[in-house]
Amino acid sequence: MPIGGGILPASGTSQYNELTYVTRRAFIPKLVVQIYNSTPLMAALIANSQSATGGVSQVTVPVQGSQFVNAQWSDYSGSFAQPAVQQGAYNAEFNLKLMICPVPFLGMEGAVQQDYAVIPLIEARMNDATNVMMDAMAYSLYNNTTNNQQFIGLPAAVSSSNPSAGNYGGIDRSTYAWWQSKQYAAGSVNPTRQNVLQYISGTVKNGAEVPSFGVCGFGTWTLLAQDYVGQEQYVITPGHGFDSDANGPQAAFRALMVAGVPIYPDPYCPEGTLYLLNSNYLSLYIHEQGSFVFTGFESTLPNWQIGYVGAVLTIAELVSTKPKSMTKVTGYNSLSL
Repeated sequence: MPIGGGILPASGTSQYNELTYVTRRAFIPKLVVQIYNSTPLMAALIANSQSATGGVSQVTVPVQGSQFVNAQWSDYSGSFAQPAVQQGAYNAEFNLKLMICPVPFLGMEGAVQQDYAVIPLIEARMNDATNVMMDAMAYSLYNNTTNNQQFIGLPAAVSSSNPSAGNYGGIDRSTYAWWQSKQYAAGSVNPTRQNVLQYISGTVKNGAEVPSFGVCGFGTWTLLAQDYVGQEQYVITPGHGFDSDANGPQAAFRALMVAGVPIYPDPYCPEGTLYLLNSNYLSLYIHEQGSFVFTGFESTLPNWQIGYVGAVLTIAELVSTKPKSMTKVTGYNSLSL
């Protein structure tokens, strides 16, 4: 029903009824998506995604955790102690995860919509499948800690301890400190440039590299932004929708700069938490035959129903190959937005 009268007669009058009987609605041929969030972490991971294939451990990364040889001081004679063979290399092993989004095309939809569709339902569902999957993956990046069928999330990837479901990448963090991320407790304070800089410096000291970017919840980010009032410094990162469809959600991610590190607000990051991440070592590995691929439609007649069903598949996993280059900060105050 229309909102307000506008140039139409009053609703319920004979003039209104007569006009609506003989006049079509003026549809805008665009489906405006209302329900998905734009997430800078997911955008960064897709932009930096790596290809994976088959095998038992589909992503196996050789990592060096200790030195292979020892250096020695010598004197005029040039003598040195007999070198010892030392293990320095280890394999970090990860298995890819499967996400499925079924797409139905049932009954008489095609016949009813033929030549009269403002928005073809099958087209809308196909576009929506990618959006739904991206949104679910973005959520799991921050929230999954125990479900072995979902992505290994940041709580396990960026941590100083082993996840509850076993060792991260098959390497025991309680034995090998070089496989640990840095973790800080902020202590119920507002995020400021000064204390975020402190954690960036700690990340560099621990991992020998400056973080590529940081992410935190919108309420946490807004408190940090208040520390910039009067001297704002933002970086605008042009973004894309969750797919290339013109009807998909579009995004432009705004970041606050701290010591050259952009800090982005992410709708799925838990409030009070700040992750400092390094895109050189944090990637979404996607199977070369499982990057949002469509199976094609199959008839539902064997199930005694007229129609078709297909599925969009993604086979992927979040992998951190150098956890010590990343940091997790918890305990910040945040605003309720």
